[in-house]
Amino acid sequence: MSLENKVAIITGAARGIGFAVAKRFVMDGAKVVIADIDDEAGEAAVDDLSGVGEAIYIHCNVAERLDVRNMVAETLNALGDIDILVNNAGVVAGSDFLELEEEDFDRVLGINLKGAFLCSQAVARHMVEKVENGGEPGCIINMSSINAVVGIPNQIPYCVSKGGVSQLTSTTAIALAQYGIRVNAIGPGSIMTDMLAAVNSDKAAKTRLLSRTPMLRIGEPSEIAGVAAFLASSDAGYVTGQTIYADGGRLPLNYTVEVPDTD
Repeated sequence: MSLENKVAIITGAARGIGFAVAKRFVMDGAKVVIADIDDEAGEAAVDDLSGVGEAIYIHCNVAERLDVRNMVAETLNALGDIDILVNNAGVVAGSDFLELEEEDFDRVLGINLKGAFLCSQAVARHMVEKVENGGEPGCIINMSSINAVVGIPNQIPYCVSKGGVSQLTSTTAIALAQYGIRVNAIGPGSIMTDMLAAVNSDKAAKTRLLSRTPMLRIGEPSEIAGVAAFLASSDAGYVTGQTIYADGGRLPLNYTVEVPDTD
């Protein structure tokens, strides 16, 4: 699945799943833009990839239209094209529903959903122009979640935003199909990122999580990156409007599974 000489923007790529996607894309031959608001982590991510391939860092708050416009312009100026967009930037705001603050709801929806819309629209405009001038169509990959389908009562903004991302994926895939531009999404289950690392030191929490996961393990960011690499490649040339759920079998499960005692 070669991405040789493709140019990819990955938002929220300074760490976690976004960084894993950036690393996989660079290994597959792509030139990568790491877009994030954490400048120190973003520059460190570029340094980490310096021995693997070409990557640059661009500061971008995806919820701000001007930031997004500047990110696209800087990418075109530095790398000359945009073939792939991965809308990965996301945040959470845990709270009981009755105590949830409006500003927290707005912040999560602004980054997770509005940000994906703003980036998709800005990049798609470039991609459409390229196609109309005889160039190859690109693709957009949105980072959804199993929580687009199932709910967590103290993570309402996050679940709502991911449900919106699923519909954003479906509708933009239809809107852009006439240009050959593909839009798909990935719905991770429990992945070993910084946000989930605490379960390794909390046996009860880990057992509860694994009891909902038939494969009885937590996924790795590199496994999500592998799905992204497939969706970005020509191997997925007839795939659009789809969400691939990489969740260890969680969504089909209608009960809990027994978790072996490893002590």
